[in-house]
Amino acid sequence: MIQTKSVYTFHSLPTMKYGVGALEEVGHLAQGFGSTVLVISDPIMESLGVVDNCLNYLHAQGLQTHVYTGVVSEPVDTYVDEGLKLLQDTQCDVIVSIGGGSCIDTAKAIAVVATNGGYVGDYMKMQKIVAIRPVPHIAIPTTAGTGSEATDATVITDTKNDIKMMIKQPAFMPSAAIVDPLLCLTSPKSITAATGIDALSHAIEGYLSRLAHPYSDLLALSAMELIINNLLPSYEDGTNLTAREAMSLGSMQAGAAFSNASVALVHGMSRPIGALFHVPHGISNAMLLPAVLEYSKDACIPRLAKIGTFFAGQTTVSYTEEQLADLVIDSIKDLCKQMNIGNLRQYGIEEDAFFQAIDKMATDAIASGSPANNPKVPSFDDLKALYKIVYDYEF
Repeated sequence: MIQTKSVYTFHSLPTMKYGVGALEEVGHLAQGFGSTVLVISDPIMESLGVVDNCLNYLHAQGLQTHVYTGVVSEPVDTYVDEGLKLLQDTQCDVIVSIGGGSCIDTAKAIAVVATNGGYVGDYMKMQKIVAIRPVPHIAIPTTAGTGSEATDATVITDTKNDIKMMIKQPAFMPSAAIVDPLLCLTSPKSITAATGIDALSHAIEGYLSRLAHPYSDLLALSAMELIINNLLPSYEDGTNLTAREAMSLGSMQAGAAFSNASVALVHGMSRPIGALFHVPHGISNAMLLPAVLEYSKDACIPRLAKIGTFFAGQTTVSYTEEQLADLVIDSIKDLCKQMNIGNLRQYGIEEDAFFQAIDKMATDAIASGSPANNPKVPSFDDLKALYKIVYDYEF
């Protein structure tokens, strides 16, 4: 299942600061990159005072700031255009993104397009190679799930064609990241669930990917252990700083793992659902993960069994590899139920509209390239069948 070559490439962040109170370092960090900062965030972070808190640390170091808080949904190309215009008009030479994956992904795109030009979609599938160093970008996640602060990928929706563009090049990696679990304490249960399952999906797919390798495995396994043991505690008690800190670290590790090993079928199927039906990325991953693992199981039992040991914990029960693989699937179903994640029908997506879109979703999923990394590579007909299964899948 894993690629057999013995030479691998691993891309990682130049600088990462993480831990309780790490946000306080943003001014010192930004000062090393420039003098005028564009802060990219969203209205929720602004209303919670998170943006002002960040600005205070920047101002304390004598930095000038401008703010773009137009990210009000998952990232689309129009946000990139708006943020880019503001950056150019104000001549900002540093970007700080603070928020969920939408804010970070938007900032990644702006940083690259600002110096290399063109439309962000031009960079998909290496059609346009980044030749000029992007604007320095400091990524600060406020959720434990995206992992985007540790990846060289961005996902931006092409609003004209309703396609989520998966764009991956080393230049999209942020210049630095700050991971402060204190920023996650304000996440409501629904966001904690969605982003937590997203992080778990990143770790699982990074580990099961056909492109996985020993270094990515280390990160993926560590991430899974942290997430599996701390997701439900952080969901049940958002003030549990120990669980939040573990989730922040696990999310970061999962991001680094999948950035280097690639995601697979879950993400390939998830992006078209998000583009057409506007289901948040983490939720659509959760809706897909158990069914996709059932489909893939026979091709990756030993690896699923390794994941199963994290769910088994200290139990004295003796499991076979296949039983451990089944335990993974059953445990994820139970986790989704406990965090009130429903299927696509329960989410409110109209059945006829969904089924009419299946051919397009299957086509777009294959075009993304991610399904080809799955332990069991699906055909077009397999994908159509899976979309039908997950519509009213029972956890």
